[in-house]
Amino acid sequence: MRSAPSYLLSFAAVAMFSGGAIAYSGENLASQAKITMEQATAIAQHARPGKVTDKELEHEGGGSGLRYSFDVLAKGVTYEVGVDAVTGKVLENDREGKNAD
Repeated sequence: MRSAPSYLLSFAAVAMFSGGAIAYSGENLASQAKITMEQATAIAQHARPGKVTDKELEHEGGGSGLRYSFDVLAKGVTYEVGVDAVTGKVLENDREGKNAD
């Protein structure tokens, strides 16, 4: 098993001790969203209670075309929950497929 490169460990330590939130994939798109990551996370966890294991903001078809995507682990199963970044509407709430992104 390979160990993580030292620069990754340094980043994790800085993020953990700085008290700041760790950046998420697509954070550069946040200025286009009307719903914040925190609001979208709450919406996703209301739709699918569990532990968020991954989150991103991306351009994707459906809804406004800008959405937050969450991987939520619930009872040993990973679900993908999509939340429209403009309206806050839940666009997807399904078991993660074989070819997860």
